Amino acid sequence: MSAYQSTKFAVEGLSESLRFELEPFGIKVVIIEPGFIKTNIMNSNIKAKGSSNPESPYFQVTNKVEAYFRSMVNNNPSVTYPTEVASVILDAIKSDNPKLRYPVGQDAYQILSAKDHLSESEFLQLIKKQFTEISNKK
Repeated sequence: MSAYQSTKFAVEGLSESLRFELEPFGIKVVIIEPGFIKTNIMNSNIKAKGSSNPESPYFQVTNKVEAYFRSMVNNNPSVTYPTEVASVILDAIKSDNPKLRYPVGQDAYQILSAKDHLSESEFLQLIKKQFTEISNKK
């Protein structure tokens, strides 16, 4: 999970930097920030070999996180569909003055709002609580 999240964070940082760097050339960089999207991502993900070993300390948490992601993609009544992401991308492309960030989906708005309105320690507690709830599910 950390590798997945860190790559998203890196692309966001790169995009922010490129926005300022490329603006003088008339190039506009935007960040599309989708939440859980109803795709087949869980059928095409690759797990580290060690995490599939029942003896691994990561085995249980990896399986629980995977089950949580599957549930959010397949059983979440407010899940976002790829067509909504495509619509947001099209809106950004058509905009003469695009925003830097375009969240897509209710869950994306919620997490970004929490990050903006909570203190750092409150936000970290929220994330820890969610991770703990995932880890404690049977």
